[in-house]
Amino acid sequence: MNIALISRKGSVARTTTAVNMGAALAAAGKRVLLIDLDAQGAASRSLGVERGQLAPSMADVLLSHLPLEKAIRTTGVEGLDLVTGSADLSAVESTLAPVRHREQCLRRPLEEIQSPYDVVLLDSPSGLALLATAALVASDAHLVALTPQFLVLDGLQNFLDGVERLRYRLGSRSRRLGMLLTQVDYRTKTTRPYVTDLKQAHGDEVFETEIRINVRLAEAPSFGQTIYQYAPESTGATAYTKLAEEVLARYQVRSQGEEPRCAPRPVFQRNRSGARRRLSQTAKAAGRT
Repeated sequence: MNIALISRKGSVARTTTAVNMGAALAAAGKRVLLIDLDAQGAASRSLGVERGQLAPSMADVLLSHLPLEKAIRTTGVEGLDLVTGSADLSAVESTLAPVRHREQCLRRPLEEIQSPYDVVLLDSPSGLALLATAALVASDAHLVALTPQFLVLDGLQNFLDGVERLRYRLGSRSRRLGMLLTQVDYRTKTTRPYVTDLKQAHGDEVFETEIRINVRLAEAPSFGQTIYQYAPESTGATAYTKLAEEVLARYQVRSQGEEPRCAPRPVFQRNRSGARRRLSQTAKAAGRT
């Protein structure tokens, strides 16, 4: 199964989730391939790849037609392989702009992989630009990472609706596994109300597993290690183990459903101005105007 990790904004621990969920799935006996689609190469650096050793990267696959097999490398985690990101990925959008069906640029290389993987994780850039769109087209399912903060939750519905419109227009089979709350810090006054509002609005679309603020998760990338290598007994490691289990369970359920045969309505028909007003009121009540 191919899973795209997407987000409306950056700095929501999407890459941290890709790296550590990949390690958790590998520990569970899955053969995992992590593809770093971000020009910053954060997932690659988090797995110990030095900046000068990023080539060959995913940019070579997309721009120079390097077979994906030749860009795959092993990591320090047994069962977890990697295709690095690099700064050259920033040129993909402009280079492929005149190319027809450019949204298919990632699906084709994945279909040509000769060594099968149980799970392919696509760590895409934030937003819905070309590489994130290509990840949606190439995936069977997608996970939305977000933090319980005003600027992240405000506009979330527009992002979700945009994903659904893209899926329909491009014929993507990718199903939403759910929304993952990351960097959850219940010491702040607004966190609990935001989490409550999100779960009331979206129900079981929100993962039961939450990734709490954890200093070990923040430290691990600077050592080029996953949380299981750096602090295997930490609460962060426990959370990502639970997330991997929930992802596998959710994927099994989602894959049994049928695709809609007509253009879908927005997933959640809600009064968006009212949702925005509630978010603002929550922030003001906590002294954050």
